[in-house]
Amino acid sequence: METNTALTARATTGAAATAAAAETQSSSSALSSDFNTFLLMLTTQLQNQDPLNPANSQDFAVDLATFSGVEQQIRTNELLDALRANQSLGGLSSYADWIGQEARAAAPVPFDGQPVEIAVSLPPGADQAVVVVRDAAGQAISEFAIPPGAQTATWDGRDAFGVPAPPGLYSFAVDAAAEGESLPGATAETYNRVAEVRLEGGVPVIVFEGGTAVEAGAVTALRAPTA
Repeated sequence: METNTALTARATTGAAATAAAAETQSSSSALSSDFNTFLLMLTTQLQNQDPLNPANSQDFAVDLATFSGVEQQIRTNELLDALRANQSLGGLSSYADWIGQEARAAAPVPFDGQPVEIAVSLPPGADQAVVVVRDAAGQAISEFAIPPGAQTATWDGRDAFGVPAPPGLYSFAVDAAAEGESLPGATAETYNRVAEVRLEGGVPVIVFEGGTAVEAGAVTALRAPTA
């Protein structure tokens, strides 16, 4: 039986295909309408011309050339629209295997009472570092020091008073310093399960369980689910 996340991915891909097809059909219909109008005008002109004073052959040749040009433009637009739609869907389908996996990014992560693993990157020369925990409202609820050179840290799920934090979305940041001077460039990333992949403005976006989303390029690691 398919999982809900797989069904979501399939539905998202289907929706993208439907939207692309609708856009292609709309563009083609508009140009086809202009083409049909031109064809009607040309045949009407031929039917109603004065037999004693027919259209100039050069003018008629120009009309035929215009007719051919419009026809070729319709075909070119249809091919370009189809190619663009296939490229967009192909780019989306390349992320299909991410559904259900755990991706690492600097994004809020759902907390359910279990300790949260944090991937930490400190700038060179840092001799002090503190992980700051913020709730969904952006309020800092806790902070704890980590040793210089640390690559991982773990939040035990408690606030600054040692009280277990309620379930919800929490984000993490690292404040690093060297000899008391703040250093930029420190990062804190967490793993979160991928629930959906979708296109937004032609850019693949990864949607995590809990509803947070990042562009696919912001994901720095991918792993199989740990639980």
